Amino acid sequence: MNWRVRTLGWLLFLLFLACSARAQTPSDVSPFEQIPAVSGYEQPLIEKIRSQLRSLSPKNDNLGNLWVSFGSGSPHRLLVTAIDEPGYVVSDITPDGFLQVQRLPQAAPNPVFDTLHFAQPVWVMTRSGKKVPGVFAGLSIHLQPARVNPPKMNHPDEMYVDIGAASAADVRAAGVDLLDPVALQRKWFPLGQSGEAGPAAGDRFGCAVLLQLLERAKDSKVKGTTTIAFVTQQWTGGRGLNRLLEEIKPDEMIFVGRISPSSKGERKSGSPTPAPGDGVLLGVADASAPLKGFSSEIKAVAEADGERLTAVSAIAPRMAGYTKPTVFPERFSQLGIPTLLPVTPGESVSLSDSGDLERLLEAYLQIPKSRMGAGEGGSLARGEISTLQPLVEAYGASAHEENVRRVVLNHLDPRLQKRVETDAAGNLILHLGDAKPEGKSPRIAFVAHMDEIGYEVKKIEEDGRLLVTVLGGGYAEYFLGHVVLIHKSDGTSTGGVLELPLGWDQQNFEWPHGPRSMEEPVHIYVGTRSAEETQKLGIKVGDWVTIPKEYRPLLGARANARSFDDRVGCAALIEAVKTLGPDWSGRDTTFVWSTEEEVGLKGAAAYAERAAKEGHTPDFVFAIDTFVSSDSPLESKRFADAEIGKGFVIRAVDNSNITPREFVDRVVKLARDNNIPVQYGVTGGGNDGAVFTRYGSVNIPLGWPLRYSHSPGEVIDTRDLDALAKIITVLARNW
Repeated sequence: MNWRVRTLGWLLFLLFLACSARAQTPSDVSPFEQIPAVSGYEQPLIEKIRSQLRSLSPKNDNLGNLWVSFGSGSPHRLLVTAIDEPGYVVSDITPDGFLQVQRLPQAAPNPVFDTLHFAQPVWVMTRSGKKVPGVFAGLSIHLQPARVNPPKMNHPDEMYVDIGAASAADVRAAGVDLLDPVALQRKWFPLGQSGEAGPAAGDRFGCAVLLQLLERAKDSKVKGTTTIAFVTQQWTGGRGLNRLLEEIKPDEMIFVGRISPSSKGERKSGSPTPAPGDGVLLGVADASAPLKGFSSEIKAVAEADGERLTAVSAIAPRMAGYTKPTVFPERFSQLGIPTLLPVTPGESVSLSDSGDLERLLEAYLQIPKSRMGAGEGGSLARGEISTLQPLVEAYGASAHEENVRRVVLNHLDPRLQKRVETDAAGNLILHLGDAKPEGKSPRIAFVAHMDEIGYEVKKIEEDGRLLVTVLGGGYAEYFLGHVVLIHKSDGTSTGGVLELPLGWDQQNFEWPHGPRSMEEPVHIYVGTRSAEETQKLGIKVGDWVTIPKEYRPLLGARANARSFDDRVGCAALIEAVKTLGPDWSGRDTTFVWSTEEEVGLKGAAAYAERAAKEGHTPDFVFAIDTFVSSDSPLESKRFADAEIGKGFVIRAVDNSNITPREFVDRVVKLARDNNIPVQYGVTGGGNDGAVFTRYGSVNIPLGWPLRYSHSPGEVIDTRDLDALAKIITVLARNW
């Protein structure tokens, strides 16, 4: 049977779940795949499953397990899957409003599990059922040069959740308390023709398959009793499974879900490890030995039905405790599908494999084949990324700023749009004012950059993977092992996963750090197996890559998104231009939205050179960019100690510029005279204004304090944006 037909049923069922959820509570209910289920805190997902199965009279127990039985008599067979995922629980609330956490399970699932959570957006699930958005704190790379013994970002001792609170009282007022579970915010992305990637993908396919199986269980021709069950706390010792086995005592059992490999009976030399797209996995004690017993019967069912099945050496589902666990029935087997980068934010599975698994179980239960016909499968309908903040959510890596230019122009007065110039470097340039050359008013310019960090495709490998190089800088662990978007030349995008460093799943692995660690070429898996397949997706050399992003309000006036650097600066220029109005005159003022700042200030350098040749070098340049702040529990407060929410910041000293103190003091005075909150200090990194000083300009960089720079976890306080826009307006009028 064509896998697309089987997969279509699974996709339609997931879509049904999502649509049903919206119909029941239209306010804010996540689709099935987006409901976190940290081990021991699976209640929201269990309740969602219960609501879909209520016509089947599901049963439950004290640990939250849920099951449905049909048929009667012997034998009693059990098909069971675990629904929980690894995550964290709030273990402390600091006086300044950060949450500390303990991992669940308390032993790390792999050596990079904690590392891949730093600087990532998360949800905190409260007792009331509310999901409070937040981020894990992360180091800002600009502040680390020459720092002694910085955190390694690899252990819960260094993990702090930032929900935008300023105090412990703020945290509790938001409904957050100790014991609330914490999990990555998630959105699964399609890969290739039939793949999908995202957090907990390997912990959910069994649930989806068994739910779909229940839709047709009434058609089963098999004799005896069949129970289909969804169990909790598998990651924390198999407690749900142990409880269920004690309750129903089945004659035979199939565990459907994540398969834990063992070293026993290693695959023959040269035999590839099963990968997404290879079909169903049959977990056995020793894959090198001939199959026997129940496992051989399962293989025979697969062969008779034409399903792809590969035996792999595996450890039985874990059941640990202080007493001897309930024994598995003699007729026991486990089925799963291959995953790539297991238990990481970019874990990948193939929907075709899920379709094979579903059909194999249908054959096992003697459920007649579907009569859906020979239609083609498709991807699950997904809503587009929210446009709460179009400027922040526009994608535009260095040298690929087209989308950002469009948003900037759309937010300007139509009369000004006609006056905006796009130069050869892609900069947007707006000149306002009609000051006379002999006048006393200085010529000033404001510059904010439009680009963000990302990657660029340099080669399509023979095996279909993409070789990419970085555009910009940052900590590689914020990106590797996570889902990415490949932006194609036709304006569309497709999903992929940045591969992790070699040895990431080996004990004692340490993430490679260093000043150039992110600049090493890396590969992206796009769900294909050949260069030809990848090319059929429309991917070409020169396409660019970003981490998905979304604007997320936090508590109060605070917010999280990636690329606040420097979309906040772009927004501040737009707001100042709106305030000045299209008819503003009297001073020689230029606003520049520049390109390629993250790869060497290239756009600003091109404009500065051109202005010098034309005799229009500004006397003063105000580079509007991030003030990378140490306002974080992970950073040293020795410098860059500007608090978010306390006003704009004069970036008096950074790696590219030192502003004369007389001009720092002059800006401070103007701010205070106009009741605008202001801060000033020393930080790291460079700014666009630095390329103007060689031509005689004075560079006075301005910004706003930003937590966790160059990461998906960036946090701002929008009051600082307001202050920044106001001071730009004042400077344009009065400098």
